[in-house]
Amino acid sequence: MRDQFYVIGQPIGHSMSPTMHNEWFESNNLSGHYSAKEVGITDLESVIGEFRSTVKGFNVTAPLKVEIMKFLDVIDPLAKNIGAVNTVINQDGLLYGKNTDGIGYCRGLSMVLKNPIEQENILIIGAGGAARAILYSLLHLGVKHISITNRTLENAHELLDGKLFNDVKVISISDAEENLENYSLIIQTTSLGMKPNEDQVPLSLHNLSSKTIVSDLIYSPFKTAFLKEAEKRNAIIQNGLPMFIYQGALAFQEWTGIFPNTIDAYKILETKLGGTKC
Repeated sequence: MRDQFYVIGQPIGHSMSPTMHNEWFESNNLSGHYSAKEVGITDLESVIGEFRSTVKGFNVTAPLKVEIMKFLDVIDPLAKNIGAVNTVINQDGLLYGKNTDGIGYCRGLSMVLKNPIEQENILIIGAGGAARAILYSLLHLGVKHISITNRTLENAHELLDGKLFNDVKVISISDAEENLENYSLIIQTTSLGMKPNEDQVPLSLHNLSSKTIVSDLIYSPFKTAFLKEAEKRNAIIQNGLPMFIYQGALAFQEWTGIFPNTIDAYKILETKLGGTKC
């Protein structure tokens, strides 16, 4: 019988994780099978009890990434700092939680970065869970210059949990817009650009430098209004598909010991999304 793996969350029917992971199981001649399972917060405890004896590992998506932590036996230090888990490894009934979102994002950046990531001067737009995962992963990797901006500055300050990081500044949207040309990498983590807000952008790119990399975590639509505007200004752009693929690849490696072919996965999912590489 094949080893069972899942992604759980609510809603979950739109997930492309099964397509990606099952391709990796097949291409690596492994007997695993990956499925999507609709699980809400009220169902989580009973599902985890079942998974302890039936699955080898699973991914966790919204709205369960924080709630899942109370049901795990061991949580990786980076995941603790992020305050969320997206990958669980089952070792003989003991559940180990990790977060591959932020590190997966950083690995995906390798497709467009020209310099080591720790040398970048980075602006993060947004203050939600994705921003938090990326912030703590960047700090983990030794990045020295990070600014965070958000419509509500209080939420941006909350990302730091009251800790003082000499390398992290919280700035207003207007300050970010005014100094945009100073950043070598801009990371857009909000939901602006997704339905029903496809035409909205989080800030003006009027002062954007053509040398800047502009990254948007959204991959559907394949190219957001924010990325289209950055492209008009000759910036290097990247959508959220590499992050999605690399966070999944790191989870797959945790479960199997094999880092899968991310290039083929990109081609498959790019076609499925009807996009062109960006």
